[in-house]
Amino acid sequence: MKISPDDRAKLQKLGYLDLLAFATYIPKSYTDTSLITSLTPLCEGVVATHITQADFIRGKNIFKVVAVMEAFDEPLFITIFNAKSFHKTLYAIGKKLFVLGKIEYNFGHYAMTQPKIITAPGEIIANFKATALKSASISALAQKLLTEENLTEAGLPQKIACLIAEIFHPTKSFLLEYQKNNALPPRHLHALKWTEITAYLMRLSKKRRYFASKYICRGDYAGFIDSLPFELTSDQNSVIATIASDLAKPTASKRLIMGDVGCGKTIVILCSVVMAYPHKTLLMAPTTILAKQLYDEAQKFLPKHITTKLITADTKTDSKKNGQKKLFEEKADFIIGTQALLYREFQAEDFALIITDEQHRFGTKQRHQLEKLTEEKTPESTKKPHFLQFSATPIPRTMAMLNSSLIDFSFIKQLPFKKDITTKIIDKSGFSELLRHIQIEISQHRQVVIVYPLVEESQNFDYLSLKEGCEFWQKRFDNVYVTSGKDKDKEQVLEDFRDKGNILLATTLIEVGISLPKLSTIVIVGPERLGLATLHQLRGRVSRNGLKGYCFLYTNTKESERLKDFCAHLSGFDIAEIDLKYRNSGDLLGGERQSGAEFEFFDMSCDGEILSEVKQYLGI
Repeated sequence: MKISPDDRAKLQKLGYLDLLAFATYIPKSYTDTSLITSLTPLCEGVVATHITQADFIRGKNIFKVVAVMEAFDEPLFITIFNAKSFHKTLYAIGKKLFVLGKIEYNFGHYAMTQPKIITAPGEIIANFKATALKSASISALAQKLLTEENLTEAGLPQKIACLIAEIFHPTKSFLLEYQKNNALPPRHLHALKWTEITAYLMRLSKKRRYFASKYICRGDYAGFIDSLPFELTSDQNSVIATIASDLAKPTASKRLIMGDVGCGKTIVILCSVVMAYPHKTLLMAPTTILAKQLYDEAQKFLPKHITTKLITADTKTDSKKNGQKKLFEEKADFIIGTQALLYREFQAEDFALIITDEQHRFGTKQRHQLEKLTEEKTPESTKKPHFLQFSATPIPRTMAMLNSSLIDFSFIKQLPFKKDITTKIIDKSGFSELLRHIQIEISQHRQVVIVYPLVEESQNFDYLSLKEGCEFWQKRFDNVYVTSGKDKDKEQVLEDFRDKGNILLATTLIEVGISLPKLSTIVIVGPERLGLATLHQLRGRVSRNGLKGYCFLYTNTKESERLKDFCAHLSGFDIAEIDLKYRNSGDLLGGERQSGAEFEFFDMSCDGEILSEVKQYLGI
């Protein structure tokens, strides 16, 4: 349907860009203007009257009216406070009026206070919360635009459009259902969820843009997989096959691969590099230590004819100019780096594939900047490299389904080996037991990480800080390493701990980063202050190679259901669903939209079936 410029201006004033979005702005209440058929105590409705007396109380702005209720031949005493002079005209003697209000029976007569004059009794009036427009104006706009025909034309199936239209054009039967619980009937609420998610997906699908790919990549990765000294999981194989299909298309792919901590994403990354060869691949990691680990894995597993280069902020070069020359003129098929890559002068014509690892650590702006650096732009067209994003922070299935209109998703849920981690909530009473456990683990040449929530002491905090805890641990144990995450040599500290440490005292900086094969135990202080996704990432540092792992949640908070739920689940995908239940979306995409998708009616934790129906209906 065509919306007039005047009506569109009103919609925009209310903050709505389209009809379906406006259809979620439901009335706050309804007023039934049907005539009262019987007088009962405290009845509310409309009565037909004719005025017999009307005047101000002397010296006060109170207007008193006596009227006769025609259907009952009974007098009605009307009181209007803060009356104005125009009330005398409204309630002129002899005038017939329909008045709406609550009728009370006091001292032997019927009374009504502050009535509303109704011009057309029998209607059900929808009352809206006044914002940029008055309720009456919003109601008139809804009556005009939100019809079954218009809603169907806007993209809703008829059965949904019919229910939505009834919310704004209420019938007597609808009103009776509404009044029963002072809420929308369940089928109308279901239709609202349907409409809200439909509007969201339709807007989202318009945002995704498709570009020609710079290169069609069909590198033979089968031989590479055969050369590996271990078997891949079926999930790894499935995702690799999907990426191969993406890279062989003339359209630039954009895919987010989500896998739990330790699921083997690195091998999937290396397979993608082999597919892109002989063209170049560029990978950006969030930290130098992670970039180095990826570089070491590439050196270890990639075929020798695929050369790899590592570029970080501390990469030693003769000069900036010479560094750029070495980077792009020396043969390098796979370039791995940190955000230092964003400040290099790119000659980007050979790059077929761009990868970000731990993508949630980068903002949209940084990923976009990397993509722009490697695109091929002419006045006639823009060609882009294929783009893969990897993340070890799983998001709920519903969130993935929602955002599949914007980016393609793949999941790696299987682990190459079963993780065996015991998670336990402890408090001060369990501290001596914790100390004994740490002593035993260290005696068996295993390592322990203790994560503190604060670096400095705070009067408003119920736990020791990192600095306060140092003295205790360093007095009792050898080879205790400390990093706050803000110190310049934090990555060197992590490497030293990996090679020769017993205990690492740190903040949540180790959530993403170094692989610690000897780490068996992590102690998280004040876990109730952290999101479940962060807790899961921290726990994921242990048991990386099948080692028996332990995670202790040291808390002063008693009986936390959230922490109990966390202890009961090891799968990151299960944790994501639990986190959604407690956080109701939050920052789940980490950069696509910083606050997640917020809905008024649709509930991501329990409305996945509605989402599936809508996606099937829209064909997306």
